[in-house]
Amino acid sequence: MRLPDILQDLLVESLQVVLCGSAASTASAAAAAYYAHKQNKFWIILHETGLTSELLEPRQYRELLKYGIGLTDLVKTHAGMDHQIPLAGAAGTGRTRLQASIAACRPKFLAFTSKTAGERFLGGRKDYGEQTETIATTRIWILPSTSGAANGSWRPEIWHAFAERVRGAAGPG
Repeated sequence: MRLPDILQDLLVESLQVVLCGSAASTASAAAAAYYAHKQNKFWIILHETGLTSELLEPRQYRELLKYGIGLTDLVKTHAGMDHQIPLAGAAGTGRTRLQASIAACRPKFLAFTSKTAGERFLGGRKDYGEQTETIATTRIWILPSTSGAANGSWRPEIWHAFAERVRGAAGPG
């Protein structure tokens, strides 16, 4: 029997971007909203980079659709920090599910908001930035985690470079 998803995907056809984390945090699971921990920089960096014109709060996550942004996680059935989630076992199931979701909604970009999630999905060590792999015409990026627990590897310039690429690819979907 499959466990229920912690957070429902925010996916529709023809998005600009799908942002994908490893899994919901315990704060996000409790709030029933993506990137809900008060120390998470996700909502701030979306606004700073111009991916959203307003600073949204986690409870407003569904409003990302008006910016052409969708949300999902590699592991949908567990919550917590990366070291608390059975990434090794769940990554295979998550990879298959995510590939099918991306093939169905056809975003221009799939960006992992966690290096761990990107590496698990792509199956090996990767650097931040645009990857050589694609899913059909969807380009894949790995972005630094916005989690407060990952402050040591925070590099906002990669998020800014990603936002520039998204703006450069804007146009009829």
